[in-house]
Amino acid sequence: MHIRFILVAPRHPGNIGSTARAMKTMGLEDLWLVDPAQFPHPEATALASGASDVLEKAHVVSTLAEAVAGCALVLGSSARLRTALYWPVLTPREAAPKLLEASSDAPVAVVFGTERTGLTNEEFERCNALIHIPANPAYESLNLSQAVQIVAYELRLAMDLPPPEARRLVPLAPAEELERLNAHLSQVLTAVEFTDRAGGGHLERRFARIFGRAELDQHEVNMLRGLFASAMAKANPSGGCE
Repeated sequence: MHIRFILVAPRHPGNIGSTARAMKTMGLEDLWLVDPAQFPHPEATALASGASDVLEKAHVVSTLAEAVAGCALVLGSSARLRTALYWPVLTPREAAPKLLEASSDAPVAVVFGTERTGLTNEEFERCNALIHIPANPAYESLNLSQAVQIVAYELRLAMDLPPPEARRLVPLAPAEELERLNAHLSQVLTAVEFTDRAGGGHLERRFARIFGRAELDQHEVNMLRGLFASAMAKANPSGGCE
């Protein structure tokens, strides 16, 4: 089981320590920090309260791309629903078995945004789906470490369930392979003059979300890229394609 908990640009070191504690109580220890404002920090160690070993092993990186590299499934935590942006939305209980199943073959990740604003749309583009924690509509404010605790708890419950009978024969494609697939598709759309009427890369993002929802394995990604290469060759017989 390889489950990463990723905090993007955490501002308060206490939240990092509380996150480490929340994770360790549920048997999870793979913490990643993307551009933290203050780390290491005494307040983080104090609030870890016995989980300082999780802090000591934490991976500190500069970008979310580095943090999700190699991950077969990436789920982004959102305090508010974003159905208008066409991401599939899961509760923590729905997400937990998906994460556990995918983690048997490759790392998976749950991504949490910065305390004040959460994840940006650009950061959500690196996610296959959203995790939304149902709460009181009149007051949905959850502390960062509280959100981590809820997701970690659901993972702990799912760990104690019998394993699913069916296993994937081919692992899910890692995040970077999906990025290459999306870049390849963008080239094809340009080559065949399939225009984006809305502009601003809207069409490419919609396709990226379709691929994310499909949970493509590596063979399926290879098949699609072969199709794209053939389309590029037909559209531009004298040129090359990646």
